[in-house]
Amino acid sequence: MKSITLNVKGMSCGHCVQAIEGAVGELEGVEEVKVSLEEASVKISFDENVTGQAKIEEVIDDQGYDVA
Repeated sequence: MKSITLNVKGMSCGHCVQAIEGAVGELEGVEEVKVSLEEASVKISFDENVTGQAKIEEVIDDQGYDVA
């Protein structure tokens, strides 16, 4: 299991948290997603054999947020 923390721009409210946690959480291989509005970050634990950081970043981008 690998854990990464991504800096994400554009998050401002509970809807943002739900959108990102929901979309990333649906990816196969993702174990945990935690969004911090205060730190403008998303911490993800995932199985590298199933999915990767590029796919996770793509899903966040598709939700309308920018991974810095």
